[in-house]
Amino acid sequence: MLTSQLVAQLADSVLIVVIVAAVVLVAGTAGLVVTRRRKAEVSAPTPPAPLDTAEPKVGEDAEEPRDTPTRTLEDTELPEEPVATIEKPESAQGRMVRLRARLARSQGSLGKGLLALLSRDKVDEEAWEDIETTLITADVGVTPTQELVERLRTRIRVEGVGGEQARQILREELIELVNPALDRSLKVSRKEAQPAVVLVVGVNGTGKTTTVGKLARVLVAEDKHVVLGAADTFRAAAADQLQTWGERVGVRTVRGAEGGDPASIAFDSVKQGIEEEADVVIVDTAGRLHTKTGLMDELGKVKRVIEKSAEVDEVLLVIDATTGQNGLTQARVFAEVIDVTGLVLTKLDGTAKGGIVIAVQRELGVPVKLVGLGEGPDDLAPFDPEQFVDALLD
Repeated sequence: MLTSQLVAQLADSVLIVVIVAAVVLVAGTAGLVVTRRRKAEVSAPTPPAPLDTAEPKVGEDAEEPRDTPTRTLEDTELPEEPVATIEKPESAQGRMVRLRARLARSQGSLGKGLLALLSRDKVDEEAWEDIETTLITADVGVTPTQELVERLRTRIRVEGVGGEQARQILREELIELVNPALDRSLKVSRKEAQPAVVLVVGVNGTGKTTTVGKLARVLVAEDKHVVLGAADTFRAAAADQLQTWGERVGVRTVRGAEGGDPASIAFDSVKQGIEEEADVVIVDTAGRLHTKTGLMDELGKVKRVIEKSAEVDEVLLVIDATTGQNGLTQARVFAEVIDVTGLVLTKLDGTAKGGIVIAVQRELGVPVKLVGLGEGPDDLAPFDPEQFVDALLD
């Protein structure tokens, strides 16, 4: 009896232990599952928000605007691009007044020297010899000097001499020697629906490319539409220099690769001028040495190629006035290769040898049309015989 009770109690205890163990096992398993699920939730990447492909609502169904500001293209601050400053060239009238004053300061020695000799109480043979020496030294040339001295001798013998009278006689004879009858106008106007074409030639160092840039400024000041052609492909940075001049006054520069074919660039420049309905196309050529025959022949080629599409209206030869008789030699050679229509004398303010104006005109029968009297951008002006002589005598 006792044994049966004992067995029954033992069975109950075992059952309790089994039940407790089962409960603990179930609870532990549930906790492990929850823990793993939490870890998975923490480590799993957040899925991207779905794209809102719906069309925006309008009217009454539209949502209220959100408070969060949005940036638009207008709100975005972009770096400002530099704006090229276009210069306004000086007017022709103001340029002429300033150049005359500068010429008078730099070349007064020639005119004043002649006046001093002619204003003597008695102009003897020694004085006339001094006058001849002064004129020849100033690069007037032997033949023009002899002609001028002969005319002065005659007039002074007939009219006599005196301070103001001697000045007037000298002024009239010098103006006659410079030849005011020559046509000094520049052919820079459109004709027959084509732009005027100006070809600028000259040796290295005369200021040719600078003259092209300054001439563009003169024409822009006259409200002309100008196109520049950078056909000087043999000198490093020549095209860059010309383009800088053009940009300052808002003028287009047509250029090609360094060392390229000058004739091709000249042709493209004229073509561009025709397309833009420009008034003038100015073509800068290589500053070739006049002693290099092959390179000189290139000038003839450039002119012939241009004339396939337009007539060349002006061929301007740029001469450095300080080179004197050497400049005259250059002029002769260029005139043999190409038909020069006008001369540009640069650096006239840097020499007392203004007689080169007379000598080169007499040699070529071609007028001086422009003069440069300084390094400023507007130091280029039309040549006027009377103002030139007056500047010499001031």
